Amino acid sequence: MAIVNEIKCARCDRKYSGVRSRCPYCGARRIGRGKYSEDSENSKGKMLISVLILAVFLVAAGILLFSTPPDADAIDNDTSISSDEEEEEDALLSLNPEPTPTPTPTPEPVPIAPLEVVSVTITYDGNPRTEFTAKIGEVVPLRVRVEPPGIEVDIDWSSSDEEVFDVVPVDIGRVGVNVTGKGEGTATLTVVVGNMEATCTVRVTR
Repeated sequence: MAIVNEIKCARCDRKYSGVRSRCPYCGARRIGRGKYSEDSENSKGKMLISVLILAVFLVAAGILLFSTPPDADAIDNDTSISSDEEEEEDALLSLNPEPTPTPTPTPEPVPIAPLEVVSVTITYDGNPRTEFTAKIGEVVPLRVRVEPPGIEVDIDWSSSDEEVFDVVPVDIGRVGVNVTGKGEGTATLTVVVGNMEATCTVRVTR
């Protein structure tokens, strides 16, 4: 009974002593039971590749470690300083608030002075009249001219003796009237406009 076991070569399938590290027939190297390696250079190549990969990882790690910007602390310090300055400004504003602007008063509208009557004139056919003569039953159309024109005031006509003549307004504004002779005699026609007035002497005959 052999003490040393025989192993079978994985390349040529021949058996040889387990003491040998290579097959005596084909030269294949034995790595384990039933395993072989054609050349030790393959193992060296794999080891070299592993070493290179490890070196690459080490270099990358070093770059990451040393790539931190040296001014990071300075940036943090600047940020903290800016925050302190903002807090100081807020404190000053709270102690010295901005004054409330004084509201501008709204100007009151200037009242417009009412127009006043400057002059009043009794007219006949556009001409001023201070007297005229009419017959009994005759109708004389008269108007009043007011200065300034267009002023809105009350107009009031009257006869000093309605037995001699009467006065009848012909429009809503009482600007025009008809004077009708009633009986012989003389009377006064008066027109009052605002604080002014005008008169006309009316003589009525047969």
